[in-house]
Amino acid sequence: MPKSTEEILAHADELAKKFEDYEPSELELQFADQLADIHRWVVNRATAEKNIVDAIRGARKAGAPWDVIGSILGTSGEAARQKYRSIAA
Repeated sequence: MPKSTEEILAHADELAKKFEDYEPSELELQFADQLADIHRWVVNRATAEKNIVDAIRGARKAGAPWDVIGSILGTSGEAARQKYRSIAA
């Protein structure tokens, strides 16, 4: 259910304050390079998943059946349909 504009702005203000007040721990500083690598790959994974959903949406719009899409994803058509049907609609 969508939040009101006021709730969204209040949450944005709360997140901005957390960001401004953030102080990294000693462990975060000690492993900053490695943690940055993890962060970069998490962002890449999220981007890849968005691109996959967009591609599935295009394939479905073109009429590709779920069993063919599942095959490309390395799974069954039913598993692909269950995972992506609602977000690729």
